Amino acid sequence: MGFLAKLFGKKSKEAETMSEKLNIGIILGSTRQGRVSPQVGSWVKEIADKRGDANYEIVDIADFKLPFLGEADSPGIAAWNEKINSLDGFIFIVQEYNHSITGALKNALDLAREPWNNKAAGIVSYGSTGGARAAEHLRGIMGELMIADVRTHPTLSLFTDFENGTVFKPQDLHLNNVNAMMDQVITWSGALKTIR
Repeated sequence: MGFLAKLFGKKSKEAETMSEKLNIGIILGSTRQGRVSPQVGSWVKEIADKRGDANYEIVDIADFKLPFLGEADSPGIAAWNEKINSLDGFIFIVQEYNHSITGALKNALDLAREPWNNKAAGIVSYGSTGGARAAEHLRGIMGELMIADVRTHPTLSLFTDFENGTVFKPQDLHLNNVNAMMDQVITWSGALKTIR
């Protein structure tokens, strides 16, 4: 706190920013029928809520009924931008489709621009190879949108973390990675909030 702020009993802008809880969106990256991303997202939120270090919420892109980029405008676009703008950081739940992210997630990323800027994100991915190739594609897109992606990246296998490919049963070993990823998202989100 600066001298004048102390003198007048007011917090500096930086101190005020750091004392507020951050808002972190857990973004479900699939909209298809029978998807398992809600199970993974709920698991991540359950872990996050035990931490108490931020306000975590699940953000399901399916709820916004987004048109494809270039189609007629829709109220969903404004609501989507408003939601993304209200968040300080993100955790993307990413499925691998044909070595990349879903078309729905790419479209959702493209339908907002400035609301993504100068925020941090972590990735939890899944697929036959843990969704690693989708996560790598997402990192390139995030760079263009000025989203700082954190290093720790929990990867879930369709073979060992899902029963019959439909029921999510994560191995205990993922808990440490998820918490380490969240530590980085919180640190970076807090730091980037000071420059927005």
